[in-house]
Amino acid sequence: MISLLSGIQQVGIGVRDADARFTWYRKMFGMDVPVFKDASIAALMLPYTGGEPRKRYAILALNMQGGGGFEIWQYTERQSAMPTFTVEPGDLGIFGVIMKTRDVKKAHAFMQAQGLNPSPLFEDPVQGERFFVTDPDGNRFTFTRGESWFGQTSHPNGGVQGVQIGVKNMEASIRFYTRVLGFSKVRADEKKSFAEYGGKEGRRVILQASTPFGGAFSRLLGAAEIELFELSNNAGRKIYDGRFWGDMGFIHVCFDVNNMPELEQHCAREGHPFTVNSGNSFDMGEAAGQFAYTEDPDGTLIEFVQTHKLPLVKKLKWYLDLRKRKPGKPLPDWMLRTMGWQRVKD
Repeated sequence: MISLLSGIQQVGIGVRDADARFTWYRKMFGMDVPVFKDASIAALMLPYTGGEPRKRYAILALNMQGGGGFEIWQYTERQSAMPTFTVEPGDLGIFGVIMKTRDVKKAHAFMQAQGLNPSPLFEDPVQGERFFVTDPDGNRFTFTRGESWFGQTSHPNGGVQGVQIGVKNMEASIRFYTRVLGFSKVRADEKKSFAEYGGKEGRRVILQASTPFGGAFSRLLGAAEIELFELSNNAGRKIYDGRFWGDMGFIHVCFDVNNMPELEQHCAREGHPFTVNSGNSFDMGEAAGQFAYTEDPDGTLIEFVQTHKLPLVKKLKWYLDLRKRKPGKPLPDWMLRTMGWQRVKD
């Protein structure tokens, strides 16, 4: 199963001003490479957008130290709706994103210097220490020691290493993330009161892929983890209840895919068929690819993207056509590094 994936490509983040939030994520988190900016109509997501096509604007931002990116996503004809409650650990859906850093204490000091009011350092059951901060929209980002790196910049952290997902039935969720996505290595399994989660009692399970990822972008995207949290009182609220995909918050986690037809068959066999499928190549302006969605047992949206076209150096009009490459073969590092030529700096 794991051979079908290259890692976490990005986490979708619904915002009200994508350009402003890109600037913030660039300065605070080092997500400073805008791979593409695309204004178009989300015509295929009707099950999650009230049955109507919706105009939107999106920016895919990467950190060249490695890790997944951010798809910063904004409606352009309606105001993105905020959650009707303050999202907390254990609420159903993606309640947090895990970012990687080489030095947790250095990253903590940097966030303090930026006035972000980071949390105290908490024990990380796998990596030693970690802490979290929130962005201006209240989204939670946890920083932990990274396990894999691609490049080096002056920023203290890299990109996305994982996501934190609130679940209602831990065993059912473990089956999904193990059997459907291949995250079968249990790194931690704890039942207790979690100070990091405001004293909430529950069970936390951290999963990792049992074998390294393979594929065109696997060296850039690196290792990934899924952190599941189930409240003991089962009082988690569905984060996107009554709202659309694309509204404020973490709208999906997206995995880079090597073989979409085989993955579609695999998901169907496991009882989680695609709910959306673009079919052939879908044009995203400067990029193109096939995308699809499925849902975990609580309805959390999992996106899959098989990239067909990607801009490496926009100024030179150098685009990579991945359909001409052998699926599953990593791109050479030098080629991936050319995307860093698009870094936005102050």
